[in-house]
Amino acid sequence: MSSTSSGYRLEPGKVRSEFFRLSPIALFVVAFGIAFGLAAVQKGLAPLEATLMSLVVFAGASQFATLEMWGNEIAILPLMAVVFAINSRHLLMGASLYPMLRELPVGQRYGILFVLTDANWAVAAQDYQNGRRNLEVILGGGLVLWLAWLIGTLIGVYFGGMLQEPKSLGLDMVLGCFLLAMALGGRRTPRVLVAWLVAGSAAMAAYRWLPPHTHVVVGALAGGVVGAFWLERKTP
Repeated sequence: MSSTSSGYRLEPGKVRSEFFRLSPIALFVVAFGIAFGLAAVQKGLAPLEATLMSLVVFAGASQFATLEMWGNEIAILPLMAVVFAINSRHLLMGASLYPMLRELPVGQRYGILFVLTDANWAVAAQDYQNGRRNLEVILGGGLVLWLAWLIGTLIGVYFGGMLQEPKSLGLDMVLGCFLLAMALGGRRTPRVLVAWLVAGSAAMAAYRWLPPHTHVVVGALAGGVVGAFWLERKTP
């Protein structure tokens, strides 16, 4: 990684390497893209409409939630509220990357955030904990995941019968296991472990007693409070 007086500079070669680094995860994204494409056409969306949704929105959970509310008459405000609630975690993910993002030109900063996902954010966050700034994984890894989601959607709308239920094959656990591996692979100081414990407990409580999809934000905020009040001592 190189830097100049103008700030962080994305390295094309490293972007390519991060593209291939997340390619194994992209294979499972294709499977869920197929499931979305099939569900979309079954809900009455035209193949072009379903493809454009994946092309422009690129948010699997909220796209599936949208299908649940799809019909001849669509309540726009509730639909917007559900999508915002599901994707609100990106506010926290983006904030956690701000120490690196602020060094990029504005156009690049918001451009790479379009392909921000749970997977490439987890890798970037782990690398940052280990002292390495790696925004290339947001761009390169995000691009391969975006392409995988788009390809899966295209396959689903035209050949959806190939994979109707990814959960039956256990594919729904892949990303969760990947994120857990990223978390366990980071720094394991008492501060970090307590933050994870508090975040997990708060998320489980919110999942049980609060409205759907709020547990992600509640857990992140609870863990963030620990980090805000339990500051690490800087070594001289």
